[in-house]
Formats: sequence, C-alpha cells, structure tokens
Amino acid sequence: MQPETLSATRIAAEVRSGALDPAEVLAAFRGRIEARNGELNAVVGDTPASLAADLDRLRTRIAMGESLPLAGVPVLVKDVIWVAGQRVTQGSLLFKDFIAPRDALAVERLRAAGALVIGMANSSEFACKGLTTNKVYGLTRHPMNPALTPGGSSGGCASAVGAAMAPLALGTDGGGSSRRPPAHVGVVGFKPSFGAVPDPFGFPHAFIGLQTMAPIARNVGDAALMFEAMAGPDARDPASLLLPEPGPVRPAQRLRVAFSPRLGLQVPVDEDVAACIARAVAALRQAGLAIEQADPAWPADANEDALMPLQHTGLAHLFGDEWRRDPGRFDPDVARQIERGLQWSGAEVARARAAGATIASTLADFLSRHDLLLCPTTPCVAWPADRLGPSHIGGRAVEPRAHAVFTPFVNHAMAAAISIPCGSGRDGLPVGLQLIAARGRDRQLLAAAEGIETLLAEAGCTA
Repeated sequence: MQPETLSATRIAAEVRSGALDPAEVLAAFRGRIEARNGELNAVVGDTPASLAADLDRLRTRIAMGESLPLAGVPVLVKDVIWVAGQRVTQGSLLFKDFIAPRDALAVERLRAAGALVIGMANSSEFACKGLTTNKVYGLTRHPMNPALTPGGSSGGCASAVGAAMAPLALGTDGGGSSRRPPAHVGVVGFKPSFGAVPDPFGFPHAFIGLQTMAPIARNVGDAALMFEAMAGPDARDPASLLLPEPGPVRPAQRLRVAFSPRLGLQVPVDEDVAACIARAVAALRQAGLAIEQADPAWPADANEDALMPLQHTGLAHLFGDEWRRDPGRFDPDVARQIERGLQWSGAEVARARAAGATIASTLADFLSRHDLLLCPTTPCVAWPADRLGPSHIGGRAVEPRAHAVFTPFVNHAMAAAISIPCGSGRDGLPVGLQLIAARGRDRQLLAAAEGIETLLAEAGCTA
C-alpha cells in the first residue's frame, strides 16, 4: 500500500482500522516533499517540532477507541494561519521571526479530528497577490511545469496537493485564493460560506468580512471530510454560522442549475478554457442535468476595480506605518497596494462597500432561483511564473488581475463555491469548473459537487 496514492478518506479509514501505520503515512508524504519541493518551493519553513509528540498522541487516541475522521491524515497549512509553536510569516519580512502562540481554531479542530500538521505552505505576502512569491521564501512553481505559476495566494497549498506532497491543505480565500490555484493545478478548492468555519484566532487581515478558511484536496469527498472537521459555530467568533443539515440529498439531476459562460461579465476568456467548460457542461446535460444558460444581472459598474479599495485600505490600515518607515521591506506589488490604500478617501471606501453589498444582493437573488451556478473558475490556464498574470486573454491585452475575474464576487456575497477539475486546455494544463451556491448551503453544494465530479470523470472530463 502506497499511502501517497491514497485519498485522505482512505488513509483515515486504514489508520483507524490498524491496517496502516500513521508513521508510515508521514514517511511517505515527507518523502514526496523531499523529492519534489526543491523544484516547486511549495512547502516552507521547518517541520513542526511537535510532530513526533502529535504522532504519539494519535496512537494513544486510536488505541482508546476515539472516533477520528481524519486519523493520521497529513495536512499542510498556509503560511498565514497560526499553528502553535510554528514560525508563521505571512510571506512578510515583518513577521519572519513570528512564532504563533496558539493554533487557529480551524487547525485546532483538524488536530482534534486526528489530522497531523506536517508543515507550512507558501503564500504571497499577506495573501494579497495572484502570484505565490514573497521576500521570505521566494517563488512557488506549478507541479506539472515548473516554468509556470500555480497562481495565488494559496499557490503553495495547491502545488503541494497537486504534487502529492500532502493529501490535504488548509488555505484561505478572500477573493478566490483557494479556488484559482487549485483550478490551475487540477485539484479541488472549496470556499465555504463566510462564517461556516469560525476564525477567532490569528493575524488580522485585509479581507475583513470576506476571508474564509478553505480546504484544498484531491477530490470533493476529501474536501468535504476536511470541511466537516472544521465547521460549526463558536461563541468567540460573532460571525460564525450554524449551517443547516442537508436533509435528503437530491441527485445532481434534480437540481436547478444555471450555467453562465462569463458569469454575466463582459470579460475575455481564452478559447481553450471556454471549449473545455462547454464540453463539461455538455457532458453534464448528456448525463441528465437540466442546465439553463442564465447570467446574473449585475449592476452596470460591477467589477473588481470597484471593490479593490477595500483590500488596499485594509492593507494600509494594518501596515501603512511600516510602509512609511521602509517600503523596501515589502513585496513591490503589495507596497503599491498599501500606497494606494493610503490615498483612498472615506467616501470612496464607502462606495466600494456599497458596491460589494449590491453584488451580494444580486447573487443572492439569482441563487434564490437556482440551486447551483456554474461558470469557469478562471478565464485562462496557468501562465509563466515570471509575471503577475497573462498579458493576453481571449486575444485581448489585459491587466494583471484579469485572471481573477470569476471569483471575488462570491466572497462579497458570503456564498459558498468550489472549483473542481473539468478537463484540460492548451498544453494539457488543467481547467477548473466553479460551482456556486447560496450562503449556508455548503453541504448541499458539496454533495452536488461530488455527484458532478463523478459524472465528469465518467465522461472523461478530468484534468
């Protein structure tokens, strides 16, 4: 049995039954890290000093008959999330020596479920860039082609899972950071509803009211298993959400499904991505899904530019004083965001908040009439790692953030979304299909995504 080839669900079952030694699991994945990470730079920092003690505690808990849904499953944690006793840098020279005083609640719950934290995964600085690079650890590369980027900001998590260096990784998603990189490398990235996974402990961040903890996995079932270990309200997080139980799970063929090729936005999409998405939707229709082509009717000025003042001012609030003292300590692209954030007026920030609220109500209204909304996760496949974004999409010259157009609105709506592989574009590079559901319908979304994942695999629409 080769643990690195097994799903997280299977690893946990084999460890619980005694058929698989958790030390053997750790050794297999640490071997993968040793073999691949020098090329990819996805896993950063030191191996947690507590790992041997964690393994001993796990064995004791199994021997005592505890029910551990993630027994012995290795997990990587994005280097912006607190792990007790671990150096957590946020990809910033400001925090290069910071040692987390405790676990984030999501990490605490993963450990309680039997998971073993095996290391940290690289992130762009403060998780605020669509390319995973920083001044502490450098550039993370794509597992299929190291000349390419996995995107960002959870590129370390996605690259590591895609390279079988871990079966699960915990990312964050404030605007698509844990959906776009998984789409680029051919794995699954799930953004829960805002509040579904409480987050009372850790760094303050720029994405106030937007960011969620986000499972990254090799299949939907594993993402769901990880999510269930972390979900549930906590009194210390006033934004935390009690999710309804899914009730009887309806097969995907009975859902009200909408497909929007460009999410109702006037944005370019590469031909290979559009064709791949169209093939996947056609396969789902052939399998019996009644899919209506329909676009959300966004307000005329709805675009990511209208929302960016919130990220810029969030960064300026947190790090403006440090930037004034020494701009050179920051990633230049993040420094520009801080500088811009110091310039926005209060009225402009209020206008951005209003735009976000309008986007949220528009998507909520649309999802009151549809169980699922399908669209591309990204308008392009992975691009060269030496640039912020592709220079052209759909034959048009574009700004560096044009690769990110299909994910941020979901965050502003506080809704749930998942990216699953649906085939390949040019050069065999993966394409992701994004499934969006209303806030609080996370379990229904995961059940539907697992069914759709199976249908796509049966149709040959896999990365």
